[in-house]
Amino acid sequence: MPTFTTYDGTELAYRTQGEGEPLICLPGGPMRDAAYLGDLGGLAAHRTLVVLHARGTGASAEPADPGTYRCDRQVGDVEALRAHLGLERIDLLGHSAAGNLATLYAAAHPERVRSLVLVTSIGWALGLGTTDEEWDEAVEVFADRPWYAEARAAIATIGPDTPLPRVLEIVAPFGYGRWDETAQEHAAAAGEQIRWEAASAYHGEGAYDPETTGRALTALEAPVLILAGEYDAGPTPARAAEIATRFPHAELVVQPGAGHFPWVDDAEAFVRTVAAFLDPEVRTVTVDGVRLAYRVSGPEGAPPVVLVHGRGENGTGWHGIGEGLAADHRVYALDLRGHGLSDRPGSYGFEDFRDELGGFLRALGLAGATVVAHSMGAGAACLLAQREPGLIGRLVLEEPPVFFPLDPPRPVAERPEGPLAVDWEVVTTTDAQLNAPDPAWREGLHAITAPTLVLAGGPSSHLRQEHLTWLTERIPGARLVTIDAGHLIHEARPVEFLAALREFGVQAAIPTP
Repeated sequence: MPTFTTYDGTELAYRTQGEGEPLICLPGGPMRDAAYLGDLGGLAAHRTLVVLHARGTGASAEPADPGTYRCDRQVGDVEALRAHLGLERIDLLGHSAAGNLATLYAAAHPERVRSLVLVTSIGWALGLGTTDEEWDEAVEVFADRPWYAEARAAIATIGPDTPLPRVLEIVAPFGYGRWDETAQEHAAAAGEQIRWEAASAYHGEGAYDPETTGRALTALEAPVLILAGEYDAGPTPARAAEIATRFPHAELVVQPGAGHFPWVDDAEAFVRTVAAFLDPEVRTVTVDGVRLAYRVSGPEGAPPVVLVHGRGENGTGWHGIGEGLAADHRVYALDLRGHGLSDRPGSYGFEDFRDELGGFLRALGLAGATVVAHSMGAGAACLLAQREPGLIGRLVLEEPPVFFPLDPPRPVAERPEGPLAVDWEVVTTTDAQLNAPDPAWREGLHAITAPTLVLAGGPSSHLRQEHLTWLTERIPGARLVTIDAGHLIHEARPVEFLAALREFGVQAAIPTP
């Protein structure tokens, strides 16, 4: 395991895991062995996690001065690690108690922070800790759980002489969104992972000066993500929202159903949120309570084009097409709900995607944009163009569903094993709708006023091409172009795809084959 020497001569260790840009991760506890972070629910698939072993924990040496266990005196350890790694600026994540360390580091070295992620972090460094009364009230959210009465009775036995490991054992069920086998196994390791004498010193007298820290943070230009758990009592979502106000450029995300360890409760939701925030190419916007990820390219002020993917895909699938359009357009590649880095709210259907696309256009002020959409996304765009004819400027439908009932109907699909790139409910819901679509989805085609181009994939597509002809004939002024490429025209034949857009009046740089 790699090591480095920090400011007072103590040798500290860190582990690295994953791929991509480094993300320095500070474990909480306080003073808990970093092993409990694991790979942060799979975040290592997006970033190289550089997980610091705090002094006196894990593979790091004990300091000569136990007073350096105090939070503010560990700021120098983070700075020494940055210098050791040779990084001018760092992306920094702190969990729980270590969120205070990350906050103090950002206050002391604002020019060194590229982005800051505070995960379920009580804001002692900002004078925004949780009181015992607030904690007692917050945990009532678990009152209907079968373990609650016994756990609540055990809390009443805690006194000034109760050993800290026992206190941790008693309150552990309240730290997770679900007190299941996975949570119990994660919690069981805490007693041996925490360096208790160091933990007692961490928040010691003199560690925090909230007024000074608050003033120093006004110089922080880096974006900050405050991630709270819906069921967490420390901090509660309300307190996390207050913490967010103390940073110049902070956003709050409350992970549904999560407690104090959100990557344990729902790893995929945690990773989607943090990965989207850390990716400099990804932005987010909330539409009807759903957080949507999207990528932007092209010059500001240029005519907008919105790219909408098909089922099981996401905005990254438009990369080549986006490059061809970005010379003359501001290009927005959206991840629809249930896909990519966007939320998975569990509610899906063509109407949901229709309304979501409309909300996205309105939220970003993109009324009149050209919308280029594929397959399921094209179905949603077609429905939106019927309902709100003035919202879309030009419409390109690549291999859209025409909403004739499928014959034969699709059987209920079985979910594949392992993590998926799409919420499986998207598949089951849209399959059911394709089997028995609302007839109004076909009957309203005459209401579309946007100039429309329908792109058909030819005989190798699984769609019935005569249906696409029928669709084109019922949209006023629409034109049909066939590119013999199958269902994924924009991926299989990008040059011909861009050429068709240009002939339609959408300027595009066509690469040399």
